Amino acid sequence: MELQKLLQQRLLLDIEYECERETFRQQTEARGMHRLIKRGDAWWPLRVGRSYYNSLNQLVVEVNRTADEDIEHNFEFGRPVVFFVSLPAPQKDTPVKYFKYTATVSYVDGDRMVVAVPDGTSIIELQNTEGLGIQLSFDETSYRTMANALEKVINAKNNRLAYLRDLFYSKTLKAQHFIFEPMRFPYLNSTQEQAVNRVLRAKDVAIVHGPPGTGKTTTLVEAVYETLRREPQVLVCAQSNMAVDWISEKLMDRGVNVLRIGNPTRVNDKMLSFTYERRFEAHPDYPQLWAIRKSIRELRGRHRRGDSGYHQKMDRLKSRAAELEIRINAELFGEARVIASTLVGSDNRLLQGMKFGTLFIDEAAQALEAACWIPIRKASRVVLAGDHCQLPPTIKSMAAKKGGLEVTLMERIVENKPEEVTLLKMQYRMNDQIMRFSSDWFYHGEVESAPSVSHRGILDYDLPIAWIDTSDIDAREEFVGETFGRINKTEAELTLAVLQHYYEKVGRTRILEERIDVGIISPYRAQVQYLRQLIRKREFFKPYRQLISVNTVDGFQGQERDVILISLVRANDEGQIGFLSDLRRMNVAITRARMKLIILGDTTTLARHPFYAKLFRYIQRLEEE
Repeated sequence: MELQKLLQQRLLLDIEYECERETFRQQTEARGMHRLIKRGDAWWPLRVGRSYYNSLNQLVVEVNRTADEDIEHNFEFGRPVVFFVSLPAPQKDTPVKYFKYTATVSYVDGDRMVVAVPDGTSIIELQNTEGLGIQLSFDETSYRTMANALEKVINAKNNRLAYLRDLFYSKTLKAQHFIFEPMRFPYLNSTQEQAVNRVLRAKDVAIVHGPPGTGKTTTLVEAVYETLRREPQVLVCAQSNMAVDWISEKLMDRGVNVLRIGNPTRVNDKMLSFTYERRFEAHPDYPQLWAIRKSIRELRGRHRRGDSGYHQKMDRLKSRAAELEIRINAELFGEARVIASTLVGSDNRLLQGMKFGTLFIDEAAQALEAACWIPIRKASRVVLAGDHCQLPPTIKSMAAKKGGLEVTLMERIVENKPEEVTLLKMQYRMNDQIMRFSSDWFYHGEVESAPSVSHRGILDYDLPIAWIDTSDIDAREEFVGETFGRINKTEAELTLAVLQHYYEKVGRTRILEERIDVGIISPYRAQVQYLRQLIRKREFFKPYRQLISVNTVDGFQGQERDVILISLVRANDEGQIGFLSDLRRMNVAITRARMKLIILGDTTTLARHPFYAKLFRYIQRLEEE
């Protein structure tokens, strides 16, 4: 049975691969480069800076974005990119000429990016090319790595991987446990304490289910810390670089030696200090290795045919370099207590052949099942943490989605092994009235508010949650651009008017002194970009710009703000709400606010759906009380 389901996953992954490749081709060819620039998937024009060999012996070049700097971009470590030339400035039909090779993002810091290019790349050509740009390329490697992992799982026999596969897919096979008295952790609440004990007792698998604001990361860090008192080293993975950074930082704060494979999304000294690259460069043997590598490059450059001693010299230098590299790596990996990487990044050559007692997967409910199997092959037991009632994995193909590619490994285990799940029940983020609806709808009413936050608010006698019905003001949705993004301009104007009115009630001095921060969320990217434009144009918001962020629901995952406004956009006669019917997204949106949540939406369109009807009634009842 499990093999059938895994074979189906393999097939669905292929469907998703083909769909994403085709979408990428269409976006690049049909919609024109200017759309990719506006979406943050391309930079043009570029200024090319210096080039050098980094500590991983890759040829890298620095590039800088010189226009559209206010557009949030999607470049991050490990993503494949291609250089292109476009003259004049990219428009819908401007021809674009691509360079023949693919490069890789090494790291990004604001509008500056370091890109690893193939050896032999002409840097002078890049530096002298007018109208040079860079765009994200199709990520072939991630799909190959996931497909390879699924093949290994399907074919596993008589080993630990086969055992875990059969266990996760079976309702009847029971997971094994150690037996010992529960440990006390006075700084954790009772369900967090229970979760850590469950993790320590598990021989095979444990799941930490963390609803919004319940301290999932705190619990996970404690579980890792306690596991390290019993094991020399653990592997910690997550779907995104951002999630890996977050948990790595928290572990570092606990004094744990973390070695981060890959570069962080936020480039600062603290985050860089635990990356493999930085540690490798800082090793006392590195200058010697660098000198040998330089000699190798110089020797190659001077090589003449018929030079009899060339190969001997080259072999000698290469073997000395390999010896030093092995020694440095042995020390770095020997000292590290936690190896941290993305799920796909755990396939890095540096981790080849390594085995771990325990693998921790954070944000497991956002990861494709195939991606989770990549590091599971290296581990004998697995701890998954996340919340399958929040954002699901991003899937482009409707056919793959309907076929079940969206079902994550965490969901599968939650269904088959409910006894291995600990639900964290105390939340520390939201006013109780903001949290209550989410708790009742998604978590059977089991999530409670900590006394310290249950009555938090900004203004006295102010309801913490409000719904502003836009059905009376003729706020209609419309399509914009070639991507047919949905936008509701009247609702966007009203959103900012409501925020301005709220700011005036609170008072400028208090907002700036207490740094009361605001998030404006819309599920639609076109609405987000329109709202950003409006804020930039409005003189009133100038003093507060540093305190306001506008983004999609996905952009706010894992974040919180004092005040949240949500512009739902949809307003039509048919009652069509599109992907607003993915309620997990809405769970994320309505649980970002600490003290004030304001929803703007057309009730005649939205309240035809039971979730929105119930949410609207809930808010009305609070207003009547």
